[in-house]
Amino acid sequence: MFRNILVPVDESRRCEEAMKIAAGLATDTVYPLHVIEVIADTTFEEFEDFYGRLERQAHRDMDSLLAFIDDTGPKVEPKIVYGARAAEILQSAENLNIDLIVMQSHRIDPRDPTRGWGTLSHKIGILASCPVMLVK
Repeated sequence: MFRNILVPVDESRRCEEAMKIAAGLATDTVYPLHVIEVIADTTFEEFEDFYGRLERQAHRDMDSLLAFIDDTGPKVEPKIVYGARAAEILQSAENLNIDLIVMQSHRIDPRDPTRGWGTLSHKIGILASCPVMLVK
């Protein structure tokens, strides 16, 4: 049903469920995407060593996250990019011809339903040009 699925991931274990769901839905490729947020108003060179450490850690985290995926499922092509998270997720979805974005989200407190409207998952849900599945 969905050929190409993008799964924004971070260093936490909370995105494992989103990866499992995406692996079960994709008919072609799952793209786990880790965005390394850049520091505003600086150059990459100013923090190159810092970014290098973050990228090495992102690769280790990605390897750990993908350990459960076997060869019988969809193809998995992990991506690590630099930039602003929302913008990079949306741009990657366009560039990779993504049919569905599956991402972890927070639970809504019925007593305060407007809390969290500025979260990354809310932004992606509103701005993405493809369907978005939020995993809670």
